[in-house]
Amino acid sequence: MGSTNFYPEEAPSHNVTVPAFAVERHPVTNAQFAEFVSATGYVTVAEQPLDPALYPGVASEDLCPGAMVFRPTKGPVDLRDWRQWWDWAPGASWRRPFGPGSDSLDQADHPVVQVAYPDALAYAQWVGRRLPTEAEWEYAARGGTTTTYTWGDEEKPGGRLMANTWQGRFPYRNDGALGWVGTSPVGTFPANEFGLFDMTGNVWEWTTTKFSAHHRIDQPPKPCCGPSESPHSADPTISQTLKGGSHLCAPEYCHRYRPAARSPQSQDTATTHIGFRCFADVE
Repeated sequence: MGSTNFYPEEAPSHNVTVPAFAVERHPVTNAQFAEFVSATGYVTVAEQPLDPALYPGVASEDLCPGAMVFRPTKGPVDLRDWRQWWDWAPGASWRRPFGPGSDSLDQADHPVVQVAYPDALAYAQWVGRRLPTEAEWEYAARGGTTTTYTWGDEEKPGGRLMANTWQGRFPYRNDGALGWVGTSPVGTFPANEFGLFDMTGNVWEWTTTKFSAHHRIDQPPKPCCGPSESPHSADPTISQTLKGGSHLCAPEYCHRYRPAARSPQSQDTATTHIGFRCFADVE
């Protein structure tokens, strides 16, 4: 896993052994997540008021439920400032990904978005499964290969678009991936060699691996007489590792629709381009 050909956080390339596991063929969909919410009454992070203790200095009227929403710009902008195309949207949630007036229920077969890390964990537990480690996810995405992309080394073999990624000029012109601007129905694009859909593109996916600035080959020693986890491990601002890239990935800005690519994300953040899929242990 890993790569030395793109972004520094992907290095170094190294060998990892993972135990046997099963993996869902596609990301969890709106329909599947709706079934979970209907059965349990679960309230996602984006649907809960913000905790003032975690956001000191923020006015009380701004602590209402909501989530991060992508808004295309009117034209070319400095790509170093993500705040130009990301916006806090009160009322945005998995039900209404872009805020009031939007509706996910008419996209039942699209990946669910606006799910924070605790939401993904809760769903996985409900279905008797779990979230993957980064190594497990990358092994599944590679499909038994060592190529740059899940399908090979050529980005568009024979001119064919192989994943739902940004088409046009980021972040102001998106011509659509096979006509889809934003998420697409799971299975729209070809599966990898393991028969898994949307392992890259469409939506980023949560893993249980804490993010670090590079792959650690030598793990830090465990304490002999104390907890192996940080006492702050429950802090929702801790960054998890996301994998797979999304429909917002463009070569000139985020060439991360590759198995080796990775990105940090705080546990309490829900956005319009992050989803997840479940894994399970195999005896």
